[in-house]
Amino acid sequence: MIRFFNVTFNYQGGGGVENINLFVRNGEFVFLVGPSGAGKSTIFKLIYMEEFPERGHILLNGYNSQEITKSDIPYIRRKIGMVFQDFKLLQDRNVYDNVAFAMEITGARRSSINKRVLEVLRDVGLSHKKMKMPWELSGGEQQRVAIARAIANDPFIILADEPTGNLDDENRDEILLLLKKINNQGTSIIMATHNFEMAKQSGYRIIRIENGMILS
Repeated sequence: MIRFFNVTFNYQGGGGVENINLFVRNGEFVFLVGPSGAGKSTIFKLIYMEEFPERGHILLNGYNSQEITKSDIPYIRRKIGMVFQDFKLLQDRNVYDNVAFAMEITGARRSSINKRVLEVLRDVGLSHKKMKMPWELSGGEQQRVAIARAIANDPFIILADEPTGNLDDENRDEILLLLKKINNQGTSIIMATHNFEMAKQSGYRIIRIENGMILS
């Protein structure tokens, strides 16, 4: 569960969010819709605790942003999966190692890593490409690797920041179906996009944001 209570955060150079109230239930799929610079990425940074509210507070999976300690933050982040528009894959590692890396940094055992990596690659339909390098994959395949990496540590939520922005319509639809499948298994998803029509057609709840303020 994620809840924002009258949250304000501003960057020195301008931008941010103002008096945001937001609630995402466990297992919910929500679209965060707004133009570039509206505040979508700021909300993600606040959830990931890369930034902290200047005013107000956030409840995140049992933690309160006003009370959390620095030592708690890495444990929270392990349970947040991140998916980006530009994939952010490690170019010097193959598909298997890109996904494994997400578990290696948590100190997971090698036997657990191997089992889980093979599971998530199967779930995203890329078992047969586990030894390929990122540049050998299509854009849609690279995004599926990124999603596999995001779910490797069994997160309670995935923050997907314009994950279909660099994809054609066919690959966009495939990524949306994959995210829906993950959501149906119980993982909450917040997907940021500027594409209101795509969000509307999904049938999921839409939160509209503009100029750092939630409109509806």
